Amino acid sequence: MRPGRLKELNKHPRKNKAVIAFERLKSSIRAKVEHPFRIIKRQFGFVKARFKGLRKNDNQLAMLFTLVNLFRVDQMIRAWGG
Repeated sequence: MRPGRLKELNKHPRKNKAVIAFERLKSSIRAKVEHPFRIIKRQFGFVKARFKGLRKNDNQLAMLFTLVNLFRVDQMIRAWGG
């Protein structure tokens, strides 16, 4: 939902409780989905796709998402002090 529309909903939180909860759910899912793409773009430098072969692009993205999983596990292990 657009920020201006959401701001209007927040003026009457009791009336719009369900809509506000649904928007919060959508934003939390969006944040979880966008995080791996940020890691791929920033850590691994994958900004542009090479369209010479769709299979090559698919394989490269599959490898990058695997690396993202390993990267996140490494971050969690370091956060635990391991």
